[in-house]
Amino acid sequence: MADVSHGTFHMRASPSAVDVLLTPVHRWVWSDLDRRARKLLTFGQTEEDGARDISRAAERTADPALRILYLRHAADEQRHAVLFRKRGREILDSSRPPVFEANWLAPGERGLDGLDVGSESDQDLLAFLHLSEKAAAGRFVLYEEVLAVDPQTRAVFARILKDEENHMTYTRRELARLAQRREGWRLWRARAGRLWNAYLRVASAIASVFGTAMLALQYFLILPAFAALAKRSARREREGFAASRAETAFGGQY
Repeated sequence: MADVSHGTFHMRASPSAVDVLLTPVHRWVWSDLDRRARKLLTFGQTEEDGARDISRAAERTADPALRILYLRHAADEQRHAVLFRKRGREILDSSRPPVFEANWLAPGERGLDGLDVGSESDQDLLAFLHLSEKAAAGRFVLYEEVLAVDPQTRAVFARILKDEENHMTYTRRELARLAQRREGWRLWRARAGRLWNAYLRVASAIASVFGTAMLALQYFLILPAFAALAKRSARREREGFAASRAETAFGGQY
């Protein structure tokens, strides 16, 4: 394994085995012009949120060297947001009405994914950032491949990918410096947290699908059945007022 504590160490991104297997899905997701534009706009929002959170991390860290790295990282994320939004708007201006975006199939970068920056140590934050940047960079490599038909969008990913690899490198190097022998443990905890968040996203998506299906079932099958029974019952009712059981029992007097 390479010595991540060495200043010249530089990590290279590669897509995960799962993403490679899902290449046809990624290709389909990015094939639609409007979906491509809206995903880029979504990426832009994620990058902007990440820049804000990393700036907060820079404010609270007590490590001067790490503060500088965080600030550079935040500036990169803000620049990525501008690039994604600019390209997304360019495509959107010339695309057709919106279609299914499939964000969970091609998520890009998750940013800090709901992580509470204020309550995390530098080591935990670096581990989480490293895994997030590594996953995003790997997907960006794949997105470059499937976007061969769109050189301009491909160039945006290629430009951002260089920064992502730098972020992968510095987060791993700084984690090794600060955590020392507990580096592996920090990475394991961060990986478990990311897996849990992924499970929650999938569970939420499945619940949404089932909820929509149940509402459709009630609307198109159960509700019409009740409506038919109500009409059938209404046809059996006599017109006008009907005497109550009490009136019938006492001859119309109480």
